[in-house]
Amino acid sequence: MSFEADMLVDRRRLKRRLSLWRAAAVVALVALIVLLAGGPRVLSGRDHIARFNVEGVILEDEKRDELFDKLAADDSVKALIVRIDSPGGTVVGGETLYLSLRDVSAHKPVVVVMGTTATSAGYMVALGGDMILAHEGTVTGSIGVILQSADVTGLLKKLGVDMEAIKSAPLKATPSPFEPLTQEAREAAKVVIMDMFDMFVTLVAERRNMPKDQVLPLADGRIFTGRQAREAKLIDAIGGEHEALLWLETERGVAQGLPVREIKVREDDELLSGAMAALTGKTKLIERLTLDGLVSLWHFDAGRP
Repeated sequence: MSFEADMLVDRRRLKRRLSLWRAAAVVALVALIVLLAGGPRVLSGRDHIARFNVEGVILEDEKRDELFDKLAADDSVKALIVRIDSPGGTVVGGETLYLSLRDVSAHKPVVVVMGTTATSAGYMVALGGDMILAHEGTVTGSIGVILQSADVTGLLKKLGVDMEAIKSAPLKATPSPFEPLTQEAREAAKVVIMDMFDMFVTLVAERRNMPKDQVLPLADGRIFTGRQAREAKLIDAIGGEHEALLWLETERGVAQGLPVREIKVREDDELLSGAMAALTGKTKLIERLTLDGLVSLWHFDAGRP
């Protein structure tokens, strides 16, 4: 009986130890996943070419900026390919991403490859590349800035709702959907829009080595195909990633055959946010409607002629 009791005690001790080791292994695995998934990540190691995808609406992103800072300092990254498929975004979002590409370009070559769409702030970002490529059917251009509002005062009046605002000055919080837009407010907003527009046009002129007088006719908000953009000197050539790699080899001396590794900005709650987006039915339309501030975005409406 004593021997059996000892065996039973030993088994219980062994089970407890196994449970502790299993728990420790789970904790270590979770910590590793959080470490790998949290924040910016640059794949270091042997020499390679980095690839970064710019997709959807372009906004400010501190972790993305940190990613490019690390990429610029990583000697194992010999070049950067930026693939853009975006209708644009906020002016500041495009500006900060453009500046990040220019910072990387100070250390290694940057090639931009336009996908289906690279318009407005998406084109602003493309200007950060040392070489801009587009497919023949790429939609690009839409150089301009927009600030949109609505006047819902008529609807509110029909609903019996009266809005009041106590402001320090007439131009505070204008334009606003809850009050008619005055001529004074319209002119004040137009001054801001034109200042940002001039910044955009100046950027195009400097980066594309064109006089502003030549850029202005192209900056009336129109879009261009890749072929038209090449003719207008808004891009350098027609092509994709294959042509980008060829340019890096022949023009910048980047060794042929280097692996191309994709880099991403990952959030700690990426899986959770993805699940919530699926549950709530979040769409690109909703994402656009949440934009605030000055916007450089091409709106495509298939329902309009």
